[in-house]
Amino acid sequence: MSGTDGAATVAEPVLADFPVRRRGAWLEKFAVGEVFDHHWGRTITDGDNAVFSTVTCNWNPMHLNAEFARAHGHEDVVVNSMLVLCTVIGLSVEDLSESGGPFVAIDDCVFEKPVFPGDTLTVRSTVLDSRESRSRPKAGIVTWRTEAINQNGARVLHYIRKNLIAKDSSR
Repeated sequence: MSGTDGAATVAEPVLADFPVRRRGAWLEKFAVGEVFDHHWGRTITDGDNAVFSTVTCNWNPMHLNAEFARAHGHEDVVVNSMLVLCTVIGLSVEDLSESGGPFVAIDDCVFEKPVFPGDTLTVRSTVLDSRESRSRPKAGIVTWRTEAINQNGARVLHYIRKNLIAKDSSR
């Protein structure tokens, strides 16, 4: 496009060019006992671990010094457990909480086995409870048990998570 003086112009985007797209699941989707095998999985790299540990000021040499970790019986540095937890939660967001419900709680979080750089984690969640909120009539609380499994089939982490989840407003 060009303006009246011949100079190039850029068309302004119109709101209609960006339709609102509902994302995530709503309270009504979650049935007790339903299992979600979350997509793809994620390989955690040495770089992921070093950056995460550094930006969170976690200077534990177990996460940053391979020789220190080996001297304590590990094959390599141990991936920062908070990175493992954040990765696992993140892998579940699209299926469980992407509709924007606030995080309510995490309970019974157990790191069962160490995770090492190069390990690939896949994640599965099971609905334990789904109920309407007593204080928010347009929402409910869903409780899931989530497990992370490494590439060898070993469970490395499990926890119970609760989120406030919106009800389907189209109903």
